[in-house]
Amino acid sequence: MHRRSLLAGAAALPATLSTATLAQPARVLKFVPQANLTSLDPIWTTANVTRNHAWLVYDVLYGMDARFQPQPQMAAGHTVEDEGRVWTLTLRDGLRFHDGEPVRATDCVASLRRWMKRNPNGQKIEPLIDELVALDDKRLRFRLKRAFPRLLASLANPSNPAAFIMPERIARTDPFQQIRETVGSGPFRFLPREYNSGSFVAYERNPDYQPVSSGAVSLTAGPKVAHFDRIEWHIITDAATAAAALQAGEIDWYEQPPPGIQQLFRRNRQIVVEPIDILPNPAILRFNHLHPPFNDKKIRQALLPAVDQTDYMTAIVGPDPAGFSSMGVFTPGTPLANDAGMGALLGPRSIDRSKALLKEAGYANQLIRLIGPTDILAPAALTQVAVDMFRKLEVNLDFVLTDWGSVIQRRASREPVEKGGWSTFLTAFSSFEFADPAGNFPLRGNGAAAWFGWPTIPRLEELRDAWFDAPNLEAQRKLAREIQLTALDEVPYIPVGAYLSMTSLRRNLTGRVPGFALFWNLKRS
Repeated sequence: MHRRSLLAGAAALPATLSTATLAQPARVLKFVPQANLTSLDPIWTTANVTRNHAWLVYDVLYGMDARFQPQPQMAAGHTVEDEGRVWTLTLRDGLRFHDGEPVRATDCVASLRRWMKRNPNGQKIEPLIDELVALDDKRLRFRLKRAFPRLLASLANPSNPAAFIMPERIARTDPFQQIRETVGSGPFRFLPREYNSGSFVAYERNPDYQPVSSGAVSLTAGPKVAHFDRIEWHIITDAATAAAALQAGEIDWYEQPPPGIQQLFRRNRQIVVEPIDILPNPAILRFNHLHPPFNDKKIRQALLPAVDQTDYMTAIVGPDPAGFSSMGVFTPGTPLANDAGMGALLGPRSIDRSKALLKEAGYANQLIRLIGPTDILAPAALTQVAVDMFRKLEVNLDFVLTDWGSVIQRRASREPVEKGGWSTFLTAFSSFEFADPAGNFPLRGNGAAAWFGWPTIPRLEELRDAWFDAPNLEAQRKLAREIQLTALDEVPYIPVGAYLSMTSLRRNLTGRVPGFALFWNLKRS
């Protein structure tokens, strides 16, 4: 791919913007994503940058609105029989994949089976299924062992990985291996010939896409109207360079500018700085439960007094407390957020106390390898605070800083540290992912099937199952308190706070859907 500079003089961009801009269609949106796109498989990885890519390319049977209610997307509707044990979903007319093939029920069945292996909601559904089959090209049927009223909510939950529909031949890929083709039926088509990891990604409007005809546009629900002919992602890791490009109008949207750049943008009348989501993003310190030292619960617990959530949040958003909040295991501002056991996180902070607890737990100077990125705002800032914390604890620390794409690949390794594995890393999530136990995948305690870190915590699984069966919100809230108490005792991860993620875009862009980087309904006025 040839490259050129779009800015002159001292503010000139490096060789990161594609020459495709020389012969643009009339409607092109240029976007700087939060990180490089290294994995194209939204089932294999939970990386938010891959999720954002996937919502351009793929569609789902049911979307979820901002009130966490499922709404039909690829599905025209459904019927429920046999006292809630049989669900039949019917596809809308006219659905086609980007390769021209019609979307069939067999594609949906294969896609859902792959999704079930990796998604917390899917992992709940899979053992309840007696049968999942395609009745014909337009209909698929779930036959369940017992009634499960949350089936549609589970299919619609946008928590990573979402239940994206792929062609059957692709969906049959082992869910623990990455797919080799990117073929969806969503509003935009991925352009593989233009893809240059570390530099450039491009999508074109899918002329065959038919949005749903009704419903409000909200999160991943409602009509997904593509107003741009082409979407370009420009991978610009230098914040000053990205800032110059947005100010000059050479890019339209900078997904995740750092706090200092945000202040610069606020003085520019042509740029809007706003929360990408109305709720805060949770952030965590994750442990590898397979290998020493964090396979020992007492050693995980020993770190709790050393973690100061204010330090971690200030590193991301700056010192203004309006930009962040403390949190347990559920997103602040959602119905299940609670204060159970929060003394472990909000009581007096003490490095000396953590040192003493590490000694009592028998920490024997085992190597602790912290992996983290340098090229993505929140995880990079969180990692630097963690490095400082571990140094103060005087542990045997090896910290490995690379690009976010390498972190994504490396955290999938189950090897011990002496064979290239890892001990801990830090990352952040979208608000809805930690709203309840269904989507909070780091909260799982199901061992080898769990998210990276692979904790085995049977009590968390029991409480999660009980939450799914809870008859009302009051019962769910009671269980949420027990879940939080158990999590802060077993420590699958340590919550390090929640922050408002700010995004910046040219003022002439309107219609942005709050939640994360969504590209439908966005247009230039």
